[in-house]
Amino acid sequence: MIWLLALTIWITVTAGVYLVLSRDVFRCVFGLGILGSAAVLVLFASGRLEGMQPGVIPLGETALGAATNPLIQALTLTAIVIGFALICFSVVLALRLIQRADTDDVLALRMSEPIPTEPVKPPYNGADHEPVPPASAGATKLEGVA
Repeated sequence: MIWLLALTIWITVTAGVYLVLSRDVFRCVFGLGILGSAAVLVLFASGRLEGMQPGVIPLGETALGAATNPLIQALTLTAIVIGFALICFSVVLALRLIQRADTDDVLALRMSEPIPTEPVKPPYNGADHEPVPPASAGATKLEGVA
């Protein structure tokens, strides 16, 4: 059973990564949802798979015994709800992005970056924006120690 679940998780992660790396915006969003489902399967696999009893401790006992772990079930339910909210937000964001840019191609959306002469939000220029460490401060500390 665990090998079947591991194979299912591997296929789900592979499909999710393939879709996330796609050029289509909706494929990226659906890939994100599939990766969320893979995370739910990983949480599910971390609990006991062979226990079919509910996670209730019988009267007079102090341990679960062969029952499933209710903490894993609660974490899985929480992950499903958070994943659903993330997908809903991503779909709305993608629809607004497609509506504003008139395309759903990820490479074409690079045109939404600011132009190099825009004064409010300048583009990233590589080495021009990198901080320069002070060379004289480090040299004086080393000279004072020696």
